[in-house]
Amino acid sequence: MTVLRSSRIMRMTRRDLMLGAAFSAFAQEPKFSTEVNVVTLLATVHDRGGGVVTNLNREDFLLEEDGVPQTILYFSRESDLPLTIGILVDTSRRVIESGFLDKHTGRSGEWLIKDERLAAYTFLDKVLREGKDLAFVAHFDYRVEVLQDLTYSRTELASALDKLAVPGRVGTLLYKAVRDCSEGQMRKQPGRKALIILGDGIDVRSPTTIATAIEFAQRADTIIYSILFNKITKIETIDPGVAAFRPFIHAIGKRAMQRLARETGGEYFEFSENRPIEQIFASIEEQLRNQYSIGYTPERKGGGGQYHKIRLTTRQPGLTVQTRAGYYAD
Repeated sequence: MTVLRSSRIMRMTRRDLMLGAAFSAFAQEPKFSTEVNVVTLLATVHDRGGGVVTNLNREDFLLEEDGVPQTILYFSRESDLPLTIGILVDTSRRVIESGFLDKHTGRSGEWLIKDERLAAYTFLDKVLREGKDLAFVAHFDYRVEVLQDLTYSRTELASALDKLAVPGRVGTLLYKAVRDCSEGQMRKQPGRKALIILGDGIDVRSPTTIATAIEFAQRADTIIYSILFNKITKIETIDPGVAAFRPFIHAIGKRAMQRLARETGGEYFEFSENRPIEQIFASIEEQLRNQYSIGYTPERKGGGGQYHKIRLTTRQPGLTVQTRAGYYAD
């Protein structure tokens, strides 16, 4: 009996040491580990007015996995973890032809892309920390193309943004773009990761579904911030039949952009006269600077590969927690 009791104590001690080492490493590089079963979350909290709440403590949060309460073992209000940002822009002809037009100046989508370039560069210049945070620029239309892979260089990012242009061919591979960038650029990176999508949410001829795109983003621990452009215009068309379908198409795109953001822990925005792109980027910047880092070790049965639902709330009424909907235990 003495030997068995001693063996049990040794096993518990090894587990405790492994957990201690894991949470020490978590401060530098949050990740899911199959050895110690650590799950990490990044969360943003909003009040009723939409403001970002920054003064909560570990005790203010309630966490469940698959409906089972979990104990929060790691908590930090201000994360200094490295940040990886991807700017993903819809440059398809269909966006312009469906009404992507400034109703006051009559500027074409080509000119609005120039506005996107400036706002995106200003955002990256403000949020990226020199030598610590990385970013990349990609676009999608009938193809998905990374114009600038991960870099610390603001000059290289600006040059990539200058390359944004509308092609002559039709196609909008939104879901493929999310999948490819999550797997190719994001998954290998440590720390915090955010993909910012600018477009109207419509996918045309993509070999990937929205569910698969979300799965790849979740596996890469990537938050998606989606910015919808479709509603900024006064839609006019020669063909009344086409005009009749546009509200329906807009609704499809809106739901897709909302789902991409919601299930990955990001936020959905609509570009409009009252909410210009500069204001949206400022909101994203504020959220990225005020995230809560949370870690826990779930007690569960079953092997890897399964999807687990997460529910994170606060004890304080009137607050909304923004975090990913779940994760895959690889």
